Amino acid sequence: QVQLVESGGGLVQAGGSLRLSCAASGSSFPMNAMGWYRQAPGKQRELVATITIGGSTNYADSVKGRFTISRDNAKNTVYLQMNSLKPEDTAVYYCNAARFTLIYWGQGTQVTVSS
Repeated sequence: QVQLVESGGGLVQAGGSLRLSCAASGSSFPMNAMGWYRQAPGKQRELVATITIGGSTNYADSVKGRFTISRDNAKNTVYLQMNSLKPEDTAVYYCNAARFTLIYWGQGTQVTVSS
């Protein structure tokens, strides 16, 4: 059974940086696609960024130029470097991974940006 374990969330002041990590365990094969979603209180979960096994990336317009997604296929790990954080980035961030038709989610990590 594949499990996604996230780390790196926390409290940071506006303008600061955080780096999230998500490791997929229980699979001998790399995930086809990995990514990050977030959900703020009272809002729907939204895509933040995704990356394919080949390294192609996709970002939400709200984070372009500030966030960078990357992955280490050998470690089945995806990272999200978040710079120039804003209070509106405050949310629970969820790791997502897909292998063919199977979708996996992490438990979520809280990111809070104070003004």
